[in-house]
Amino acid sequence: MKKPSAPSHPLATGLQRRQVLQAMGALSVAGVPGLALAQQFPTAKVNTTKLAVTDTEVIVGQLHSSSGTMAISETGSIQAEQLAIDQINAMGGILGRKIKVIKEDGASDWPTFAEKSKKLLVNDHVAAVFGCWTSASRKAVLPVFEKENGLLYYPTFYEGLEQSKNVIYTGQEATQQIIYGLDWGSKEKKAKTFFLVGSDYIWPRTSMKIARKHIESVGKLGKVVGEEYYPLGNTNFNSLINKIKVAKPDCIFAAVVGGSNVAFYKQLKAAGITGDKQFLLTLSVTEDEMTGVGGENFTGFYSSMKYFQSLDNENNKKFVAAFKAKYGKDAVIGDVTQAGYLGPWLWKAAVEKAGSFDVDKVVAASPGIELKTAPEGYVKLHENHHLWSKSRIAIGNKDGTFKVVAESPKLIEPDPFPKGYQ
Repeated sequence: MKKPSAPSHPLATGLQRRQVLQAMGALSVAGVPGLALAQQFPTAKVNTTKLAVTDTEVIVGQLHSSSGTMAISETGSIQAEQLAIDQINAMGGILGRKIKVIKEDGASDWPTFAEKSKKLLVNDHVAAVFGCWTSASRKAVLPVFEKENGLLYYPTFYEGLEQSKNVIYTGQEATQQIIYGLDWGSKEKKAKTFFLVGSDYIWPRTSMKIARKHIESVGKLGKVVGEEYYPLGNTNFNSLINKIKVAKPDCIFAAVVGGSNVAFYKQLKAAGITGDKQFLLTLSVTEDEMTGVGGENFTGFYSSMKYFQSLDNENNKKFVAAFKAKYGKDAVIGDVTQAGYLGPWLWKAAVEKAGSFDVDKVVAASPGIELKTAPEGYVKLHENHHLWSKSRIAIGNKDGTFKVVAESPKLIEPDPFPKGYQ
């Protein structure tokens, strides 16, 4: 199996020294790196399934909400995926081909996501799609990807209980986020009573089902004293806040998403529920949402994620600098933004390992791929299509940043079907 000969970016898996030297020799003869590499990997061999791949170009899709209530959360993913693609193109592309992107707006509407995914796969014949945020949008497009044999890189932390040949999950699943976060809250904050609250769709409801089982039976942490759900886009949480005040939980465990977060945290503060008085742990507020929520409304509350912009490592410093250089010094980077950034690099590495853009070959080549300098740190793709990742807890600061206060001592193996939680 041939492998690519272009110099590797820090986020791409490296070639062996001998292969690199051989490739360099080929490039010096050809004089045109991209052309030489494309000649080594002729289109007839790297594209046997009629994808949108030519001698010079490969087309991919982006499918996120750039409008509607989820735009506040998904804009960062759009930006990060584009940054990765631009960086890959600056290196010469993949197998000598530059990446072209077709962008589609899911508009925070699940049927629209399904419609747009079909367009990208059936009409545009894209080689891969980077997209979705909510589990509802992912569930909406999944049958399309499986029927048309497309490849989706999904960047969001989610409830698990899913594994598909046609999806690479670059965010955390339940054991890496929900269970880790609850265990930390029980141990470090002595929480024994929990009030569960989320937006009303698949991810929050399934996440809270897992949380309840962990709290009351599997993990035996304590008791759930309340559980409430509100429609996406909801902006009135007064009734919820009254119920919280009556229940007096040790921990508010939250999975409110999108624009609703702005109203939720502002109304909590207005009601006197603040971080210095109440322990709150959320699964769904990162730096992306803080631009709307405001640090003053989240100060002292906690988030359970695998990535925060403030992570102090060289990989992350380079990523943050590149992101701000492209999108402005005030741009912020949240957990899903970083996970979105990983998608194109994982795809690049798999395509180069396979020596082909064919979905079946790329999928077969994916398990075991490592990104040693990912912004979050070293990650590795498991055979179940999820990433080995660390989990982290961070406290919100008044200026809208986060300070990491806890980190799993080692990578947590992804387990999308944990026993006892289904």
